[in-house]
Amino acid sequence: MGVLRGLNVVEIAGLGPGPFCGMLLADLGADVITVERPDANAGLTRSSEIFNRGKRSIILDLKKPEAVDTVLRLVERSDVLIESMRPGVMERLGLGPDVCLARRPSLVYGRMTGMGQCGPLSQIAGHDPTYLGFSGALWLATQPGQRPEAPPSLLGDIGGGALYLAVGILAGVLRAHQDGLGQVVDAAMCDGSAHMLNLMLSIIPNRGGNFELGRPASDARHFVRSYRCSDGEWINICPVEAKFYVELIKRLGLDHDKRFVEGLENPKAWPTLSEELAALFASKTRTQWCELLEGTDACFAPVLSPPEAAVHPHNVARGVYTTIDGILQAAPAPRFSATPSAEPTRVPVRGAHTHEVLSELEINSD
Repeated sequence: MGVLRGLNVVEIAGLGPGPFCGMLLADLGADVITVERPDANAGLTRSSEIFNRGKRSIILDLKKPEAVDTVLRLVERSDVLIESMRPGVMERLGLGPDVCLARRPSLVYGRMTGMGQCGPLSQIAGHDPTYLGFSGALWLATQPGQRPEAPPSLLGDIGGGALYLAVGILAGVLRAHQDGLGQVVDAAMCDGSAHMLNLMLSIIPNRGGNFELGRPASDARHFVRSYRCSDGEWINICPVEAKFYVELIKRLGLDHDKRFVEGLENPKAWPTLSEELAALFASKTRTQWCELLEGTDACFAPVLSPPEAAVHPHNVARGVYTTIDGILQAAPAPRFSATPSAEPTRVPVRGAHTHEVLSELEINSD
């Protein structure tokens, strides 16, 4: 069930964005077989590993030639292979692109790394902030004078990594359906996070080429920031367009205050107006501000934790979150009218499908 039903994927188990990409494809209906290493945890449940939901799990020791041959037999009947090893590891295992494409010429070979398959830094270890630092994204995501930090995993691992790999894989599959020829998709988190900057980079030339103006403004901007409420919870406002700013100050009862009316275009007044708004928002609870501003065009939102977001009426109405085996997780996205995705299923026990998959390959698993 799902828009990708009939798409066969082999995933070499790894960390982070590679498995997340595999989960995304599985959510959309692909048959994803993840090849996992043998270890002491084989056969144990792991319900919190949401990125493995919807997949079939087999255990193979890729240090053994017969296991490598099994993977190649899987490749022969697959459309996609996903791997997230350091450059060169798959080649040393005997599972590099040349070998796999020789077995399956239409295969789309998806490679997920931090810095790419080539270049002087292709072999370095790193995590999300590492790749964002090299791409320029971390600098642009940081207020001037503040410590550079970004939301964990979102911009590099998921945004610049897993999602770009998924787009590349699906584009490669479309092409392979046209001419029968597969190819390698080299998805690097540094590349993807840089590519995501193009919207911001298109704005900067209109600001005199001043990159500082492309960064988030300081907290002095009273109309783009989060404010603490009387109950200690937070709300966020972001009415950067004039018509939305007018909506906000009207609902706050400030539309007769000339300072606020002209405040959008008066940076000198921003620090003072920020202090006044901070005092105003601190006078009521988050719930009270939601009652006044939620559902309007004031560009308002409560700052919700994931458990709070899961029970928000809008998210409930759309089925954004679900709970499986006691683990809160987001439902598949995006949505399709003709081929809806199946409801998420529990994460399989490691190796749960080894016998099943080997039987499909007519390999004796005894």
